Amino acid sequence: MNDTKTHNTSGTDDEKKKKEEEEEMEMEMEMEMKGEWRETPIMSRSKAGNPPTTTSRFDPLAVTWTDRYRETLDRYWKRLPNFLGSFIATVAVFIFGSTVRGEWLLILVHFLKAFRNTTNVSTNITTTSINGTASGGLLLGIDLSQYHLQGLEFYIIVSTTVSCILYLGLGGFLHWYYYVRQRDNAHEWKCQPTKFLSPEMERHEIMFGSSILLLGSFLTAILACYIMNDGWSTVYFNVSDYGWLWYFVSWPVVYVSQDYVIYWTHRIYHLPFLYKHFHKMHHKYKQPTAFSVTAIHPIEFINMQAILISPMFLFPIHWTVQVTIMIYIFYHGIIDHSGINFKAFWWQPWQPDAIFHDNHHQYFHVNFGFNCSYWDKLHGTLRRKDRVYREDLYYGKGKDVSQCTRAELQRALTERESENVKAYRGTTIREEQISEVKNKLL
Repeated sequence: MNDTKTHNTSGTDDEKKKKEEEEEMEMEMEMEMKGEWRETPIMSRSKAGNPPTTTSRFDPLAVTWTDRYRETLDRYWKRLPNFLGSFIATVAVFIFGSTVRGEWLLILVHFLKAFRNTTNVSTNITTTSINGTASGGLLLGIDLSQYHLQGLEFYIIVSTTVSCILYLGLGGFLHWYYYVRQRDNAHEWKCQPTKFLSPEMERHEIMFGSSILLLGSFLTAILACYIMNDGWSTVYFNVSDYGWLWYFVSWPVVYVSQDYVIYWTHRIYHLPFLYKHFHKMHHKYKQPTAFSVTAIHPIEFINMQAILISPMFLFPIHWTVQVTIMIYIFYHGIIDHSGINFKAFWWQPWQPDAIFHDNHHQYFHVNFGFNCSYWDKLHGTLRRKDRVYREDLYYGKGKDVSQCTRAELQRALTERESENVKAYRGTTIREEQISEVKNKLL
C-alpha cells in the first residue's frame, strides 16, 4: 500500500511539474510576442490603413530618424527609374558591407601600395605636413617611426570619421529603403516579416554597434598606418615573387581555412559560459538588421578581426587575394545580418542564403557557419525539422520534437510560421518544418 501511495504521489508531482513547465513556456511565448512583435511607434498603422504617425523628438542614434523624412525621400525616389533605384540600393549595400568595420582604410592602403610598387612613385601619405607631428614622428614622447606608425593620428581621425559617416549615412539609407519605405509589404522582402526590433532594441543596436565600430576603426587605423609605412607582413604585390600556381591556390586555401576557423570560433562562443558572458550580447537582436554586424562584445570582435587579418602575417598572400576575400566576407556579413531575404548568386554554390544566418539569430544555437553551410552539415549543427531550438538548448543539436511538451511544440510552431516562405528556395522547406511540429500536436 505504501509503495502504491508513493508511486501515485510521484506521478502527481510529475504531472504538476509538467503542467507548470507548459504554463511557463506559454507565458514566455506571450512575453516574447509582446516584446518583439510590436512595431515601432513612429511606423505604427491602424487597421484602417492610416498613415504612420511620427514622433517629434529627433534621435539620430535610433536610425528611425529617417522616418521623419519618409514622404520627402519617397517623393524624390519615385522620380528615379526602377533600374536606377535598384542599382543605387545594391551599391549602397556593397559599400556599407565593405566599410562597416573600418577596413576600408586597410583596403585603400593596399591599393596605394600596389600603385606605388607598380609606378615606383612615392605615395606615402604620412608626411610631416599631413600628420602635423615632428620629423621624428613623436606622440606622447614615443617615437612612432620605430614602430612604422608615422602619421598615426591622421589615420585614426580619417578612419573613425569616414567610418561613422558611412555607418550612419548608408545604414540610415538602407534602413529607410527597406524598413521604412517597404515596411507595409514586409512579406515580400523580410526573413521574419511579422517581427521587428522594438524602438529600444533598435537604438541599443545602433549605440552599441557604433561603439564597436569606433574600436574597429581605431585598430584598423593602426594596422593601415603600419602597412603603409612598410611594416613587416607577408603580403606581397608582385605575382612573380611566388608564382602563378601559389597565387591561384591561395584563393581557396585562405577562404576555406578562414571560414572553418570562424565556424569553430563562433561555435565555441556558443558554449554556455562564453555565450552568457560574451556572445549573448549579439543575440539580443533576434530579428537582426545590418547594424547588428558590429553589435558584438569587444573581446569577440577583436578575436574575429584577428582571424580575418591573420593571413597577412602567417604565410605569403598576394594583396588582391587578401583584399578581395576581406571585402567578400564583410559584404556577406551585412547581407546575413540584414534580415532581408537575399539569395546567393548562381556562381556561389557554397554560399548560404541570408535566411541561414537569420535562422541562427531566431533559433540561437544552430547554423554556426557564415560563408559555407558545409561545416554545419559535417558536424551535425545544421538546423533540422525534427528538432526544436531555444536559447537554453546549447551545443547545436536542439531537442527532438518527440520529447517536447505541448507548450514547447506550440512555441516552435509559432516561430516557424513567422518565417517568410519567400526567404527559402521553394515552398517545401518551410512547409516541412511546420508540418513536422503540427503532426506532433495532433
